[in-house]
Amino acid sequence: MRTRRDLILSAACAAAAGPALAAEPSPHDFVAAIYDAYKGKDAHGRPLDDDAIRRYFEPKLAAAMIKDRRAAARRKEVGTLDFDPFVDAQDWQITAFDIAVSDAGPGKASATVKFANLDSKSTVVLDLVKIKGAWKISNITWTPHDKPNTLRGLFAL
Repeated sequence: MRTRRDLILSAACAAAAGPALAAEPSPHDFVAAIYDAYKGKDAHGRPLDDDAIRRYFEPKLAAAMIKDRRAAARRKEVGTLDFDPFVDAQDWQITAFDIAVSDAGPGKASATVKFANLDSKSTVVLDLVKIKGAWKISNITWTPHDKPNTLRGLFAL
């Protein structure tokens, strides 16, 4: 016969185990969450303040991006990244994205994102790495694009 104490203990154990058993976001979920902010006529995209840069990009790349941005601000200039890296544009009107993710080894993935922006077709490839259980972007490649065509290339990493 189960006692009230047994029921309370069981409920407490289940509550404690719940977050630990929750599924981690897949690389596809991570990328889709980013690009959802770019859909629609009045979409604002993802603002890339320092916190967002740290949230989305791996630490070495994030540090280079933040350092460049701060140095440009001191000079009252625009930084090296003068466009939105997720859509390779300063302006956008995107209705849909096609996201294909492939495994690139343990803790790594590659996401190819295809879309039409203002009647121009674009492909963006995000190299992903898992750090402390969270997916981060280690590089972005844009096609078609002038050189350098990678985010790491812009910051000479």
